[in-house]
Amino acid sequence: MKKIPSFTIDHIRLKRGIYVSRQDMVGGETVTTFDVRMKEPNREPALSPSAIHTIEHLAATFLRNHSEWASRIIYWGPMGCLTGNYLIVKGDVSSSEVLPLVKETFEFIASFEGDVPGASARDCGNYLLMNLPEARWEAKKYLVEVLECATEENLSYPQ
Repeated sequence: MKKIPSFTIDHIRLKRGIYVSRQDMVGGETVTTFDVRMKEPNREPALSPSAIHTIEHLAATFLRNHSEWASRIIYWGPMGCLTGNYLIVKGDVSSSEVLPLVKETFEFIASFEGDVPGASARDCGNYLLMNLPEARWEAKKYLVEVLECATEENLSYPQ
């Protein structure tokens, strides 16, 4: 079988950042998938399942309620390898164009207090798998170490 494009990225050289993973035409409109990479693959510990699950709930809620982007948000969810998330948006959007939105999202997560949206038995299939303090810590780390000082190396896949 032919490898899918995401398995052709050099994960040995991949840094934390935001990358255009792919662009697809759907009904005549471009849809952009972003690789929101929070951990360096195979070089640092992956996110814990409880932290990334909490990040998923907070980010998805924030993005789908965003005053400017809500109508363009298609999906936010964790990568199976637990080193980051996928963000899918309507439109031909670059990493640098989505960077301010991702910063806002991680600022929201890093400072979030209260009940995690959807963290109940009625609303979630595994609501006990949540860790808000760890999610906040991971969000702050990514925000400070990557998003606030992103360079081209954090916005374009390694060649």
